[in-house]
Amino acid sequence: MAINALKSKLNRFTVLGAIAASATVAGLSIPSVQSQSIIKVDGSSTVYPITERIAEGFQKTGKGRVTVGISGTGGGFKKFCNGDTDISNASRPILEKEMKVCAEKGIRYIELPVAYDALTVMVNPQNNWVDSMTVAELKKIWEPAAQGKITNWSQVRSGFPNAPLKLFGPGADSGTFDYFTEAIVGKAKSSRTDFTGSEDDNVLVQGIARDKNALGFFGLAYYEANKSRLKSVKIVNPKTGQAVPPSAKTVIDGTYQPLSRPIFIYVNAKSAERPEVKAFVEYYMKNAQAAVNAVKYVPLTSGDYTKALARFQKRQIGTVFGGKEEIGVKVADILSRTPK
Repeated sequence: MAINALKSKLNRFTVLGAIAASATVAGLSIPSVQSQSIIKVDGSSTVYPITERIAEGFQKTGKGRVTVGISGTGGGFKKFCNGDTDISNASRPILEKEMKVCAEKGIRYIELPVAYDALTVMVNPQNNWVDSMTVAELKKIWEPAAQGKITNWSQVRSGFPNAPLKLFGPGADSGTFDYFTEAIVGKAKSSRTDFTGSEDDNVLVQGIARDKNALGFFGLAYYEANKSRLKSVKIVNPKTGQAVPPSAKTVIDGTYQPLSRPIFIYVNAKSAERPEVKAFVEYYMKNAQAAVNAVKYVPLTSGDYTKALARFQKRQIGTVFGGKEEIGVKVADILSRTPK
């Protein structure tokens, strides 16, 4: 059965793996779950394509089975800190309030960067008036004060057409939403709310692709997978004044700012003692570079993956961020710090 069809039927909750018997779920015949312990992953839709690809490869080794859900970074941390999942996909670092909940529930974790993402601003391909935008223009559109007021393209920049501005973006449980608002507006979750929001990036792709006057944002991989249906917008680097497109090259050379960011998985330290979870995370770190390339994100260096693997094998518990977002941080810096 096609993975996308199954994801739709199961509310974007994917069951992966080769099994022997069959059962009926949501009216569909799918392989039944054996008694072997399942590795449960949930969280960011941005990190999802990487983890899904890793899970598919890992299951071919016969060392374990994996479920990968999409409830957004915030939604994923809610499940993770409640002890319901083994690994949490995250497109931002764990926040102070989430750290507190995890501590209260006795959940300790290992923070592992897995890739870079270029958070991408997009319009419809029929949009012939936007090539680049400044941080100030994006703030003008997305800040809370814009709600109900900035509703037309002509209000964004002189010369833009008199056309309704239709906005699409990740929902409030999304780490992408948190990072974008922090980088553009100056405060996480500080945003207008009169836009079409979803933790499912495919919903956003469809919305922008159908409306000539649309503008939205989400991770680079979903843009790369839908280039024929979307048009990316260059972002003017505040320090250089240069309009820079989102790409692997501009992320690596540091020019795509402030919307370049590292993305993560968080591993429950107790779960890491289970052989199948340990094998999965080690497989993840050893195969992440190829998987990240395949899904069109920006891989870390081989040395960074080796250091991340060592962090896991040494069971270095905690986060290096102290519960706060950092804009423009490099993975080499993250891995040079001691988690607390």
